[in-house]
Amino acid sequence: MSILFENVTAVLMDSAHTVLPGAFVAVEGRTITSVGTVRPNGEFARVINGRGGILMPGLINCHTHTPMTAMRGYGDGHNLQDWLNDFIFPVEAKWDDRAIRACADLGLMEMIASGTTCIADMYMRMNIMGQAVADAGISANLCCGGVFFGDTFSPEACDDCAVQEDLLRTWHGHDQGRIRVDAALHAEYTSTPGLWEWTADFAKRNNLGMHVHISETKREHEECKARWNGLTPIQTLDKYGVWDVRSISAHCVWTTPEDWSLMAKKGITAVHNPASNLKLGSGVAKVPSMRKLGVNVALGTDGVSSNNSTDLFEDMKLAALLQNGVLCDPLAMDAWAALELATVCGAKALGRDTGAIAVGKDADLILLDPDAPNLIPCHDAANNIAYAAHGANVKLNMCRGKVIYENGDFLTIDADKVRREVTEYALPLLFGK
Repeated sequence: MSILFENVTAVLMDSAHTVLPGAFVAVEGRTITSVGTVRPNGEFARVINGRGGILMPGLINCHTHTPMTAMRGYGDGHNLQDWLNDFIFPVEAKWDDRAIRACADLGLMEMIASGTTCIADMYMRMNIMGQAVADAGISANLCCGGVFFGDTFSPEACDDCAVQEDLLRTWHGHDQGRIRVDAALHAEYTSTPGLWEWTADFAKRNNLGMHVHISETKREHEECKARWNGLTPIQTLDKYGVWDVRSISAHCVWTTPEDWSLMAKKGITAVHNPASNLKLGSGVAKVPSMRKLGVNVALGTDGVSSNNSTDLFEDMKLAALLQNGVLCDPLAMDAWAALELATVCGAKALGRDTGAIAVGKDADLILLDPDAPNLIPCHDAANNIAYAAHGANVKLNMCRGKVIYENGDFLTIDADKVRREVTEYALPLLFGK
């Protein structure tokens, strides 16, 4: 289908930080075919008048656990280890496929309505998540974070090996690559060298990316050093070939300059999760320092259970303000840098041809409401997006040329059915409500 956006303020997310008022952006099929201030020739099946509203690349959430939407606000007020052991793990033991699907759909609704077009999701029962993503119309890199605590590793002794192989067979490359599968370890502290080697080999054999939780808490970081003769989680896993493919490392709060040099050399993306890290008291990742050493830094919300929201605009604003405050420098993380984390840097992290408005890029686009009071006036589009916008300002969400959300309506998800399934089935199953 051919679609033309007209009369939009297009934030291109190119290296020149170009903003085009009165722009035209044309889409054919899944691809952007024209960008400029002159109407392109030809007929279009649909013309969308943006009325001066901001058109920007869809947001990319590089670390989340979508079905955990069910645990919004549950177990608040505890550190990471107590929160996991006393609240999250006992609830997760009650999951079934129907509940996972309902809560996955609810989580996707929240992200789609707030402008996300692509996610990197790590969780369990990921074949169910794959079907939810396929139906919803967004793009996703899916993975099952491998866990193994046994003394003697073998692929047959680790259920997650079979799960990863099945996920690969079922979903990798679905819909011309809209869904991709990555290899994954949950973390250094929840696995052993045998699984590290198997997962590294699995990724290399199948040309997959890698997704791992890294140095989220000081305790995790220091206990790893104690186990491995002073080596950090990044350094430890490197010895086993984990980072020899395109990789994302979630959190990186306690990573070191030595880690950053290795990450830059290996092309490992750090995924910053500011809201989750603050809520759980994990600390503040040193994003400007990482970027100065050449590390690609992307943005994630983490799960709703530790953030309470998957509105990536909130994390974008927090990412900027947090660094400026901690470093006492109003230029430590400016608006454009924050925008890059949520768009072009996320695309690089996930190996996606998106994150910018340019000819040939995937047509992952969101349109912000020009009449939203919090976006008036607009002296600077980037500043408005980074510091003033929120998910409720999203009027339209297009993924790969297909409009999946518009003016409050979900076009690929039965929202009323999802709400019923969550309230009448999933929540009673998980919490006895």
